[in-house]
Amino acid sequence: MSVRSRTTLLTALALAAGLGLAAGTPALARPSAVRPSDAAQGDARNVTQHVADFYGAYIDAAWAGDDKAADAGAKALRAFYLSPAAQQKVAAYETEKHADGILFAQNLPVRWQVTYTGSGAGHATNQVTLTWSDGPHAEVTRIDVESDLRTLKITDLRPAG
Repeated sequence: MSVRSRTTLLTALALAAGLGLAAGTPALARPSAVRPSDAAQGDARNVTQHVADFYGAYIDAAWAGDDKAADAGAKALRAFYLSPAAQQKVAAYETEKHADGILFAQNLPVRWQVTYTGSGAGHATNQVTLTWSDGPHAEVTRIDVESDLRTLKITDLRPAG
């Protein structure tokens, strides 16, 4: 094999390896990393969006546990998004179980998803899926959340069974 052929072959192999690495690099990024194609939107009138907004903001505040404003923020979120009866139910759960009555856990999820599951009698039900770790065998729990369709306030939360 001539020197030129070997140089061309080595250059092609190096280029292919570099392109392969570049193609794989986005997959190595943290799952929560912002990508240029990410977009977020919302609808203030949508009950499912309202539940998703609450859980997103609440989990964000809980993750910022070292920030003194985060605790006050989490309490304010509860007061704004939950009906008085739901707030009492959450407080009772926390007193009895010594765990967070919004997440039904003592730790924090890494991801969450809200799915509409039905409505009737002036209420809508959504299921919140909480993912507790990364990887193929991540633990998942679900919470059924009931909301008033008129006020959009969360009126009941319970572990899905």
